[in-house]
Amino acid sequence: MTVPPPPPSTPAAPPSATRPRSARITDAWQRKGLLAIALLPLSWCYAALGGLRRALYRTGLCKAYRAPVPVVVVGNVIAGGAGKTPVTLHLVQALQAQGWRPAVISRGYGRDNSKNPNAIAVTPGSNPRLVGDEPLLIAQRSGVPVYVAALRATAAHAALQAHPDVDVLVCDDGLQHLALARDVEIAVFNAQGIGNGWQLPAGPLREPWPRRLDIALYAGPAPQQLAATGAAAWPLQRSLACYAVGQDGRHHALADLRGRPVHALAAIAYPQEFFAMLQAQGLQLARSDALPDHAPLDDPAWLASLGIAATSAPTIGAPDAPVLLCTEKDAHKLWRIAPHALAVPLEVAIDPAFGQHADALLRQHQPASPPVKKD
Repeated sequence: MTVPPPPPSTPAAPPSATRPRSARITDAWQRKGLLAIALLPLSWCYAALGGLRRALYRTGLCKAYRAPVPVVVVGNVIAGGAGKTPVTLHLVQALQAQGWRPAVISRGYGRDNSKNPNAIAVTPGSNPRLVGDEPLLIAQRSGVPVYVAALRATAAHAALQAHPDVDVLVCDDGLQHLALARDVEIAVFNAQGIGNGWQLPAGPLREPWPRRLDIALYAGPAPQQLAATGAAAWPLQRSLACYAVGQDGRHHALADLRGRPVHALAAIAYPQEFFAMLQAQGLQLARSDALPDHAPLDDPAWLASLGIAATSAPTIGAPDAPVLLCTEKDAHKLWRIAPHALAVPLEVAIDPAFGQHADALLRQHQPASPPVKKD
């Protein structure tokens, strides 16, 4: 397999950015240093348990749910964010262009009622605390049916029962969720690749590497040993949109915010990348807060601890007033307390061959009445 050249690297994050304590661990995962070595015994236990679990499914002692339509999983083999949600949105659009009628299923990581065994239909007006940040964003951006449940098989069954016209399921995250049988596996890698190559907690890997994949997308250099996975691989170009979105839906050009003090915050796995992308757009970050993933941005007391006061004014303020910028994923929590905040969408660019290849793979597993391919 020929691996294409990597996309341009992301600029360094601003030195003034605050960093969550979890950043120390992710830094340690990039090298085989003292901290990583000290955690190796725990990694061996983790690897043994994971191997036993995979063996139980491989031998049939544990049964996986097989949906009556093809299933494609978009996930990653490392802990933390890798840009799966934008890829899921891109894939949904690509499949629709090929004539498929997709639905998206997810566990809804970080939601308050994640133990609820029932499936929940996600609508654009859903409460992110009940359905999760990423599923809500997917429902708002894609317009396709989106369902969350503690068990992805439950979400899959509910989606197909409520929408019998759906002919493909896209699972947002879940490469390691073996209880759901899948036909196509897509792994997304961030700029860190596979880190030091060790499994959790000594390294970022959730499972042994290399492992078989159908498709791999990478936002930095191609991960080591990628050719051994048998995957078709493409570089993933990630960038911020040239505008920010207000709660009222209005777009504000980022170019118009240059020269104004910006307070940026991000409750995502790698917030430093968001801050670096803002700087690359020419914005002046007066303050940047790197918060824990899925932080309670709709909690007034929690935001007050950051110096962000609740307000009812949905405006970006006077020309010299600070502008509060956040990620699109964080916006719907933050807007409940700070409607003046602006969200900057993350956009991805992938070779069109990616969508065509995913379509071809899925058609190998299509039911008796396949979707009509569009010209």
